[in-house]
Amino acid sequence: MDGQNRAYLLWHVRHAEPADGSEVRHFAADDDFWADEEEGDDVKLLGVYSSREKAQERIVRARPLPGFRDEPQCFYIEPFTVDADEWKEGFETVTTGGDGSDMTAESD
Repeated sequence: MDGQNRAYLLWHVRHAEPADGSEVRHFAADDDFWADEEEGDDVKLLGVYSSREKAQERIVRARPLPGFRDEPQCFYIEPFTVDADEWKEGFETVTTGGDGSDMTAESD
């Protein structure tokens, strides 16, 4: 791993066609990442790499493959610190109503 305790997660998003018929929005820059799985976006973890360069090499290999070639700009490399705790204070589950309004929050 380059740097102490770093790994690089490689993600790809195939964005769903918006229900309102508007244009599909893709990543605009290398550090641009967004996805909405509830709206049908398909998020895939392609691998975890020891360096950014190895993740970039995987992008080169994946771009010509079916599915990936349809959205060749929608790869995202996420630097990740290994052996570091996440969610240190727990979390709450928020349930929404059919209109999107918050109904309840419960601690898990």
